[in-house]
Amino acid sequence: MLEIRNLAFRYHAHGPAVLDGASLTLRDGEIGILLGKNGSGKTTLFKTVLGIEKPASGSILFDGEDLVKMSRRERARRVAYVPQDIRFGALSVYDTVLMGRIAHFGFAAGKEDEAVTERVLEDMGLTAFAERNVEELSGGERQKIAVARALAQEPKLLIFDEPTANLDIANEQLILSEIRLVAKEKHIAVLTSLHDLNEALALGEHFFLMKEGKIGYDGGADMITEEMIRDIFDAEVRIVEIEKQRIVIKE
Repeated sequence: MLEIRNLAFRYHAHGPAVLDGASLTLRDGEIGILLGKNGSGKTTLFKTVLGIEKPASGSILFDGEDLVKMSRRERARRVAYVPQDIRFGALSVYDTVLMGRIAHFGFAAGKEDEAVTERVLEDMGLTAFAERNVEELSGGERQKIAVARALAQEPKLLIFDEPTANLDIANEQLILSEIRLVAKEKHIAVLTSLHDLNEALALGEHFFLMKEGKIGYDGGADMITEEMIRDIFDAEVRIVEIEKQRIVIKE
């Protein structure tokens, strides 16, 4: 379980607070959606969980262990990240996924690392692509490989930054389906930011809406209202229900 408590962060000592007492709890196997306008603190929150930035105060615990005090290698054994801007280099799919095991091996991969890589490729339906150059594949396929590389870390928490950005609708659906499988079949906690509110409502179970460095709203999909969206995004919308799915319509 991820527990963030009263997190505070400034990029400069006398600059504005980018995180100002942000708190959230995400359970194992749960899909959490982080929503908010640009500049609300979402990316900085991710950076503190990943260890890229160190908070000024507050705590980040996973299963009771303090992530802030861990080395990068220790943290990488618990937390994996799939960025929006994916860059692999001219490697095969197999070697790209194997690189997710770096936190587990020293200078060279062992038989266990190879076995994990092969299992992840099979689970993700990528075995037939193993020898392909990853840069020759489509955007959706590369995104799927990024998920596979993250899974090879055998994390307990998986963080996605806008995982469907720049994908066509078929690949959007593919990646969202993979996220659901990761959470439910592997019982991994997933925390992701999404730009599209309808994608968020279709995917998420627990929602965290950020405003001015704080989590302003925290709860299930039912708590998301037109008034809340107006407050967080300064946008006028209508929420309707179609075939038991809540849909956000721009006014």
